[in-house]
Amino acid sequence: MCFVLFSIGLYCILRKRNIIKIIIGIVIVEYALNLFLILIGYRIHGRAPIVAQDQEILNMVDPLPQAMVSTSIVIGLAIIVVLISLAIRIYEKYGTFDITKIRRLKG
Repeated sequence: MCFVLFSIGLYCILRKRNIIKIIIGIVIVEYALNLFLILIGYRIHGRAPIVAQDQEILNMVDPLPQAMVSTSIVIGLAIIVVLISLAIRIYEKYGTFDITKIRRLKG
């Protein structure tokens, strides 16, 4: 699933000409990487990493990938906001989202 999402996002980034579609591809790649990090910490029949007295520590889920993903989501949101604001500024200046037309225009 992660590889399929990553491949779709990479295809959108490399082959599409519309800036909005490229941004959507970046978002899909980000979600694929977040899903991969969550799956790294997953364990079958795992339990929450909360330890009380007189309990054995068996088959706990690793909390580090979950913390990394929550940080990644916040950073990814900030990056997407910056990319969308850049796309809006490019549209205001050139009147198009098509990269090939923007490259041909001068100014």
